[in-house]
Amino acid sequence: MGWREGGWALWFTGLPGCGKSTIARAVRDRLAACGLEAVLLSMDERRRAYFPKPAYSAEERAKAYALFASEAADLTARGRAVILDATAHRLAMRQEARTIIPRFAEVLVRCPLPEAMRREAAREQQHGRGYVMPGMYRKALERRRTGVAVPGLGEVVGVDVPYEENPAAECVLDALASVDVNAGRVLAFLDGWLGAGEAG
Repeated sequence: MGWREGGWALWFTGLPGCGKSTIARAVRDRLAACGLEAVLLSMDERRRAYFPKPAYSAEERAKAYALFASEAADLTARGRAVILDATAHRLAMRQEARTIIPRFAEVLVRCPLPEAMRREAAREQQHGRGYVMPGMYRKALERRRTGVAVPGLGEVVGVDVPYEENPAAECVLDALASVDVNAGRVLAFLDGWLGAGEAG
């Protein structure tokens, strides 16, 4: 059974600002060009569906990721290919999805924290859709320095809480490589993981 049959999930994870969303969209588009319509689930977007008035608390975050994993599991059970785009800073959040999705793989976009901060600061000036709060690194650092709360800003991964990297991630990408190169690496991984699908 190759990747064309669906019923599998790839979770793109990494620090906020590492570029995982851009790579995930590129992979989805390349798969579509090969005849496979994958479902792209973005936590930034799905969170608003789960919690119309989000509090961004640790408890809410845990519940959001449980719902996220369950949604992906339901889709894969129906034979869909699913691309998950979410930081999920705690490894247990990603492992929960692994336990309920038979064909599951983790794509780690490895990025130095200073580079992730630089990229996130650049997009603060843009009107990008889906971002929970532009400038979150800057605001989190300012909050830590002054002790002044920022309304709507929860714990920021990389500043307030660490990102837990999975040493057994099935596919590891270098955030400093181009989007095109990284998308190609994911498709090559898919061919090896699920069987040849002419995904070049």
